[in-house]
Amino acid sequence: MSTATPADWQTRPTPETAQDWITRATEVAAVLATDAAERDRAGATPYNEVRLLKDAGLVTLLGPTEHGGGGQDWPIAYRVVREIAKADGSIGQLLGYHYLWNWAARLVGTREQWEHVEAEAARGQWFFGGAVNPRDKDVVVTEDGDDLVFTGRKSFSTGSKVSDVTVLEGVLEGTDQHVFAIVPSDSAGLAFHDDWDNIGQRLTESGGVTLDGVRTPWASAAGYVDKEFRPRIYNTLNVPTIQLVFVSFYLGIAGGALETAATYTRTKARSWLHGGHERAVDEPYVIDVYGDLTAKLWAVEALADTVAAEGQKLHDDPDAVTEQARGDFEVRVAAVKARATDVALEISNRIFEVTGARSTATVEGLDRFWRNVRTHTLHDPVSYKRREVGRWFLEGELPEPTWYS
Repeated sequence: MSTATPADWQTRPTPETAQDWITRATEVAAVLATDAAERDRAGATPYNEVRLLKDAGLVTLLGPTEHGGGGQDWPIAYRVVREIAKADGSIGQLLGYHYLWNWAARLVGTREQWEHVEAEAARGQWFFGGAVNPRDKDVVVTEDGDDLVFTGRKSFSTGSKVSDVTVLEGVLEGTDQHVFAIVPSDSAGLAFHDDWDNIGQRLTESGGVTLDGVRTPWASAAGYVDKEFRPRIYNTLNVPTIQLVFVSFYLGIAGGALETAATYTRTKARSWLHGGHERAVDEPYVIDVYGDLTAKLWAVEALADTVAAEGQKLHDDPDAVTEQARGDFEVRVAAVKARATDVALEISNRIFEVTGARSTATVEGLDRFWRNVRTHTLHDPVSYKRREVGRWFLEGELPEPTWYS
């Protein structure tokens, strides 16, 4: 991989404004784009790519400035994920999931817990992974004195081998209480599997993980005080927050597909021999398709930015979040998730209409955009997102907080 060296980034001033951070993300994306298709085909563990994210300072974007973080908010994090995903959807997903798990301590934990985690993560440039798959309920958490012991298996653990720390989740034995804890990724008993072999998002290190007696102190159980969980409505914002992460890299992948296809059309595509035009860029149907897809992408990006700003108001005052505010926000997230899914699938498919037969050559790598979007958009059925919007619009019904809504 052709990455900039740490020294290259260290000679540049640390971004200060939100726009500076987006610009930094664009610079990183330009590096990733140079060999994205080749790396997708190789499918190697993205150690260098994560190192690049660290060297450029993007992993600490949400961290407190007093500990070396960027001090930015979620709307900027989503924009950064979108920029990275334009070049490489897998790395965009890794970064977005990292932001969510880095923020999980604040979402679920006590003030003492999240202040400690965020300070240490910023100082140490921790990269987060997560062994949290709500469809698997086969991780049991048992007590052993002042320790908790996690035992079981998860089918997916995005970030796995490239992470410094991993968020664990399991059910406390004899209860229906879920327990979250952050442990070093090299903890004894934590074994990541090389079984992620899917058609898209190939570099996300999303394979299974076995937890064979992974130990962590009771004090690290997020949100627990004296072994009792202290719930808040704010805890339930994990789903809409990560769904907006999904939206961000779907739109990033779609934008990357459109830009890559446009470059191909300008430089390689041939006009139709019976169309009467010398250049492909002068073909009326080509112009129409690009105009149509660009307009659709811009519209969803604008909606995504608006919804992200609405969500930040909830993040700014966690204790004030009500069931009504949370439900209304989830509906807005569901709406943009549905539109982002449809538009990203359409763009990543229809670009071939305006690039032509030769663009399907493996060396061009245009298929990776569709494969990436198609793979992750199956995470949870988009029809259920539309149902949330419809029930809210017709009956004022708020979505019940679950692992997916």
